[in-house]
Amino acid sequence: MIEAIGNQYVVARPVYSANAFGEEHKKKQRRHKTFLDHLKQCCSCSTQKAKRIALSSFPIASWLPAYRIKEWLLSDIVSGINVIHESKIHPFDVMMVGAVVVRLTPTADTADPTVSNSSVGNDSALDDHKVMVAATVTILSGIIQMLLGVLKLGFVVIYLSESLISGFTTAAAVHVLVSQLKFMLQLTVPAHTDPFSLFKVLISVFSQIEKTNIADLVTSLVILFVVFVVKEINQRYKAKLPVPIPIELIMTVIATGVSYGFDFKNRFKVAVIGEMKSPITPDAQTLQDTIGDCFGIAVVGFAVAFSVASVYSLKYDYPIDGNQELIALGVSNICGGLFRGFAASTALSRSGVQESTGGKTQIAGLISAIIVLIVILAIGFLLEPLQKSVLAALALGNLKGMLMQFTEIRRLWRKDKYDCIIWIMTFIFAVVLGLGLGLAASVAFQLLTIVFRTQFPKCSMLANVGRSNIYKNRKDYSDIYEPEGVKIFRCPSPLYFANIGFFKRKLIDAVGFSPLRILRKRNKALKKIRKLQKKGLLQVTPKGFICTVDCVKDSDEELDNDKIEELDQPINTTDLPFQIDWNADLPVNIVVPKISLHSLILDFSAVSFLDVSSMRGLKTILQEFIRIQVDVYIVGTDDDFIEKLGRCEFFDDEVKDSIFFLTIHDAVLHILMKKDYSTSKFNPSQEKGAKYDFTVNTNGGLRNRECQVRFFNRFVFI
Repeated sequence: MIEAIGNQYVVARPVYSANAFGEEHKKKQRRHKTFLDHLKQCCSCSTQKAKRIALSSFPIASWLPAYRIKEWLLSDIVSGINVIHESKIHPFDVMMVGAVVVRLTPTADTADPTVSNSSVGNDSALDDHKVMVAATVTILSGIIQMLLGVLKLGFVVIYLSESLISGFTTAAAVHVLVSQLKFMLQLTVPAHTDPFSLFKVLISVFSQIEKTNIADLVTSLVILFVVFVVKEINQRYKAKLPVPIPIELIMTVIATGVSYGFDFKNRFKVAVIGEMKSPITPDAQTLQDTIGDCFGIAVVGFAVAFSVASVYSLKYDYPIDGNQELIALGVSNICGGLFRGFAASTALSRSGVQESTGGKTQIAGLISAIIVLIVILAIGFLLEPLQKSVLAALALGNLKGMLMQFTEIRRLWRKDKYDCIIWIMTFIFAVVLGLGLGLAASVAFQLLTIVFRTQFPKCSMLANVGRSNIYKNRKDYSDIYEPEGVKIFRCPSPLYFANIGFFKRKLIDAVGFSPLRILRKRNKALKKIRKLQKKGLLQVTPKGFICTVDCVKDSDEELDNDKIEELDQPINTTDLPFQIDWNADLPVNIVVPKISLHSLILDFSAVSFLDVSSMRGLKTILQEFIRIQVDVYIVGTDDDFIEKLGRCEFFDDEVKDSIFFLTIHDAVLHILMKKDYSTSKFNPSQEKGAKYDFTVNTNGGLRNRECQVRFFNRFVFI
């Protein structure tokens, strides 16, 4: 029964152990699905399932009918046109890389992904992984990506933390930045393909700095300055502008005209795009030698794509389907590979252009793909005079958003130091080892942090706060109540083989003694008491033991190694004509540490699972406390937890399933009633205020006992 009184509520219900609750509230019989049931469901077919699969495989069918032509079309057209200039000659960043540098055909595929703000093209991350990507590699990478998507294996990358994704995309932006320096300065640098190559490129650039083409450098700096200024205007006045100013397209047209009009190629020896080639069929004889690279490119390409997609999905609050992204990238790479195209992924700079110029949907990507195809087949010759340094500068101008993610380090350090360390280490790994190995190392490091967090959880001792049914860390509050002889220990982590030892050490530190040591001391003392009693040297009086001799010596050695197992057994005093109070005075020279603890409550509300190894360790801990007459109660677990213990034969004559209670308060009230406490010991100053009744019906285990108690103010103990 629950009764509300103002902003307070009064609850009258029985004190429930898990068994008592199960007896009063019977669970429904549910049939859990087996593997065969899931397999049948997967293989079954229905109209609704076919429709759902079709919509998930072709998201365009769901979002295109809802497309807002008046609101989005103009922005998508402007964005798609702006993205085109970025894909024309950006040698190591986007689609036209192949056409410019290796004379491969650029990919302009627009398969149907679920991300609206990312642009698909050749990313420098992939070019850095393998600069010369053969058509066979591209096709096979696409096939691998499609298979991973169909098999729903995108979760391998999908479940990366936000901090890892942020650090990874920032490192990818750094790779793009470094790869463009040689085009801005027109220098010859080594291939950016292996671990530590980023530093080799930087060393090579600075060692040749005197060979810089001044015309390319000046052009790049002017382009960068203009792009930054106009983008700032777009950002500041975006509410007043119908569409963002397409500065990238404007600068491309102007730079092309200036380069052609003043003959920059011959006068200043600048590097220009030059002639583009039409699509040709691929050579398929490199399959055996490139299968490893294909898999690496497929995984890294998806990792880059999903990382960038995650950034934009968080920014604009829309869901993404990693498996659909895999399928879309796979289709794009297969189609592009058939025409000797580079492997496609999400291009950082193109995505930045599409987002900053107001692109709303995938229509922007479709428009850019169509225009790229037209440019390649019809009017590509008009772009031949354009300097490569122009596109390098435009690419860098659109990396501002990614590079500004460095500011997240300070925010993450304040919020969560683990996430901050993940960000920093991910960035370092990706920069130093390259994006392929760097991603693998980052994922491994993230998993290690999870293990570390669970291996060393922040265990705490709880106490009642505010004289209610609320229990918090006793170190954080001053107005606390702790029943005499009762300790409440909370573990905020799953228990498994790696942290069960740590859990035991923290528990021993919390209670202030080792139960195993107390048990061995008591068993050793019991042996001596039996020996004295058999010899007639020990008398028992109402005041305690009287030893008739003073020659009993207690060795400093805690135990005899040959009899260690005997000392670890439960204490058995049934053969003695008297009971031993271990906290009272014992015969002369028999010393056993005294303990005031009689009940221990373990809060397992945050323990989601435990493995077999930790199960054995937990049972040993419980047995040690029970054998020294400390009652142990476990609270907050769900039914599956208890059922698993039952299946694993966890319970026996010592450790019983009756130790489980629903809440901490249930266990505390049960302990107080069990110890025959009629009232709680509290500060009289807290008796002020309104009074209300709280009825406790000791259901289960104490069914025959019922008590009526009155509470004062917020005080809820009996």
